Amino acid sequence: MNTKNIIWIYPLIALLVFSTFCCSCKKDDEPQTDDIATDYSKTAHWLSIPAPIMAVDVFYLYPTCWEKVDSTEPNICNINNPSMLAGATPVFERQATAFETFANVYAPYYRQADAIYTLRLTEEQREVVIGGIPTLDAVAAFDYYIKQFNKGRPFILAGHSQGSNVLIHLLSGYMKENPGVYQRMIAAYVIGYPVTSTYLANNPHLKFAVGPDDTGVIISYNTQAPSVIPPHNPVVSNIVGLVINPITWTRTEAEATTAEGLGSLMPDSVTLKFHPVPQYADARVDVNKGVLICASADSVGLYKFTKPFGMGVYHSFDYPFYYFNIRANAENRVKKFLSK
Repeated sequence: MNTKNIIWIYPLIALLVFSTFCCSCKKDDEPQTDDIATDYSKTAHWLSIPAPIMAVDVFYLYPTCWEKVDSTEPNICNINNPSMLAGATPVFERQATAFETFANVYAPYYRQADAIYTLRLTEEQREVVIGGIPTLDAVAAFDYYIKQFNKGRPFILAGHSQGSNVLIHLLSGYMKENPGVYQRMIAAYVIGYPVTSTYLANNPHLKFAVGPDDTGVIISYNTQAPSVIPPHNPVVSNIVGLVINPITWTRTEAEATTAEGLGSLMPDSVTLKFHPVPQYADARVDVNKGVLICASADSVGLYKFTKPFGMGVYHSFDYPFYYFNIRANAENRVKKFLSK
C-alpha cells in the first residue's frame, strides 16, 4: 500500500478537534439514524480481505479518516465517501501492518461520524451517535467476517480512535450476546480511546489486561508528553481510562526506557514516509491522568503534526511509537492462546 501523504491524515482530523475549542459553531441537526447496515457481501466494502494463510486473524477498524467539507454534508459519511476511502489505506499501513507478520488482517470500511460533530456532544450523546451507524456497520461487518471468513480461527480485535470507540460497543454488545465467539478472542487492542473502570463494571464479561501474557483481554492507552495536563488532551478530556504500558505490558507506573523498546515507525522529514526508528519512545503509565506518558519524543519537532491537538498530545503516534512492541506482544499473546 502507498504511504504517500500518510502523516497528514491525523493532523487534518486534529484540526477539526482544535476548532471545536476555538470557535463557536452552528448547532447541528439531531443525530443521524439508519437501521440498514452496509452490505458486507460486497468486496468493495472491505479495505482488506487477505488470503487466509495464517492460523489467526485480526479484525481491524481504522480511526476517523474523513471530515465534512461544508454544513450541507451529513454528520455521518456515506460508505463510499471518497475522503474516507482515500484516508483509510495509509492509516492501515502505519497501524494494522503491525499484525500482518503473523495474522490475516481483515478490515471493513464503515460509516464514520464527523469529528467536529461528535466533539460538540456530551460524552453520553457521543456514545449514542458512535453506538448508532458506525457500530451498526462494524457489527454487521464483524458478523459477516465470523460467518464467512473466520472459519473458527482465533482472532484479535484492533482499532484506533473512533475505531476503538466502535470496538468498545462491539465488545459490550456482540461479545456478550455471542460468548462462543468471544472465547476465540485472543485480545482486543482498543488503542487511542479510554476504557474506563465503569465500562468494565457494566460489562463483567470483559476484562482489562494486567500483563504481557494474558488473553481474552482489552489493551488500551492514550499517549502524551508529561507536560500535558487535563483537560488539555482533547482526545481523553477529563475521562480517566485504564492504561497498560506498551513496552513492559504492565500497569505499574515504572518507566520503560527507550532501550527497552523494540522500535518505532516515524515519518521521514522530507518524504513523510514512515520508516523504522530504533529506541525512540519511552513509556510510563500515569494512573491519575489515565494516560501513557512518553518523555523521550521530540515534542517540538513533532509539533507541526500535533499542533491542532496541542503540544505533546501524541494521539497520531499511539501505534507508530510502539509499533514493533505491539507486534511482538500480539505474537506472544497468540502463542499463549494457542498453547492452552
